[in-house]
Amino acid sequence: MRAVTSPTTARPRSGAAKAARPAYRCAECGWATAKWVGRCGQCQAWGTVAEDGPAAAGPRTVAVTPVRSAARPIGEIDVEAARAAPTGVGELDRVLGGGLVPGAVVLMAGEPGVGKSTLLLEVASQFARGLDGRGARTVLYVTGEESAGQVRLRAERVGALASSLLLAAETDLGTVLGHIEASSPELLVVDSVQTIASAEVDGVAGGVSQVREVAAALIAVAKERQVPVLLVGHVTKDGAVAGPRTLEHLVDVVCQFEGDRHSRLRMVRAVKNRFGPTDEVGCFELTETGITGLTDPSGLFLSHLGAGVPGSCVTITLEGRRPLALEIQSLVAPSPLANPRRTTNGMDSSRLAQILAVLHRHASLRLADQDVYLSTVGGARAGEPAADLAAALAIVSARTGEALPAGTVAFGEVGLAGDVRPVTGIDRRLSEAARLGFVRAVVPVGTKAGVTARSAAGLELLEAAHVAQAVTAVAPGRTTR
Repeated sequence: MRAVTSPTTARPRSGAAKAARPAYRCAECGWATAKWVGRCGQCQAWGTVAEDGPAAAGPRTVAVTPVRSAARPIGEIDVEAARAAPTGVGELDRVLGGGLVPGAVVLMAGEPGVGKSTLLLEVASQFARGLDGRGARTVLYVTGEESAGQVRLRAERVGALASSLLLAAETDLGTVLGHIEASSPELLVVDSVQTIASAEVDGVAGGVSQVREVAAALIAVAKERQVPVLLVGHVTKDGAVAGPRTLEHLVDVVCQFEGDRHSRLRMVRAVKNRFGPTDEVGCFELTETGITGLTDPSGLFLSHLGAGVPGSCVTITLEGRRPLALEIQSLVAPSPLANPRRTTNGMDSSRLAQILAVLHRHASLRLADQDVYLSTVGGARAGEPAADLAAALAIVSARTGEALPAGTVAFGEVGLAGDVRPVTGIDRRLSEAARLGFVRAVVPVGTKAGVTARSAAGLELLEAAHVAQAVTAVAPGRTTR
């Protein structure tokens, strides 16, 4: 009798090929796994892992190929060809570290409608006109979101027409590379990288594999031709750059375009910069006629310069290394509700709740039956702790109905014990306050000993170790009710 082999114990025949195991990849960050999971193991997003193709079969052997040019000592490398060229937009040059480096790839990300396309069209126009003294240069602007006629209409509206600015409305990667080969541009703008797709890669435009392939191809062209490339990138609902996380690693510079769509103010920050600092910020004003740089944006954030308005106090914030004057306004009114409203605009609501608790406990300010509203002027955001003291003084002024003395500025972090703590960048904050015409500054205790006489010239420094002392310093004899 023949033995019957159980299917569970049968061994595969020698030489039989094993079935390829499917690989699964996250659509948000590109994380790969051999089996399906409901939650990404890297970005922790739910429902983003889908089948991508066969998994890698292990390490591969790469044949050695001859080098084209021998490695040289680092001291013999010519750096003149890698000098940054100004874009013609001073605020963007500030963020980039002087301008565009040949072969650099810059990713500009931001919310829809914030002004990314308008800014890059202005940069393309200024670069094409050669306003930096280098003469006219060829610029190729590739749009995948709009038609050529739509871009032309916007260029006419903002005054960005230039004879050497070439425009192409394409969504195919091969065609885009053909335009680059035919025109040999000195600057390439792609709007946006999520709308370009390659016919050689499966998936729709904007997918992980497509974005990776398009970015790799454009980066290779930029390095080979030494052409700077500006890429527009979409963002997710959480504010992160859409597509694989490797996109931010591949490019040289990642800029975040920020701003409230209902405000004129726009800010550009460098999240990553291989050629300059990442603590600079560029300020722009978006109007119907285009976008312009603001070398002194304090006027957008100030309405009364702190003169005679109850519930208003000015502080000096640091955006990167740049000091900006910011006016904080507060309104306190009796509440008919059992739970009074606490509404903020431009400041974290939890920070407001902490300041109110400190004022109630350490400054005897009763607000349990009052609605409190706190807002910043001009659409700016008071995100650093240095604005705590100005917010506290604005709330006290609104509660008592008495305005702070004209020309008063305040900055300092308010602790839970009611203490006023020192903040960084004291000299820059005081210099900006003096330049804008303020005459007195409420500052943390010990500030006088740590600042230079030049930065505090013309300013009366009122030191306060406690929030109650700060209230008394700006208005001696004031009593809260």
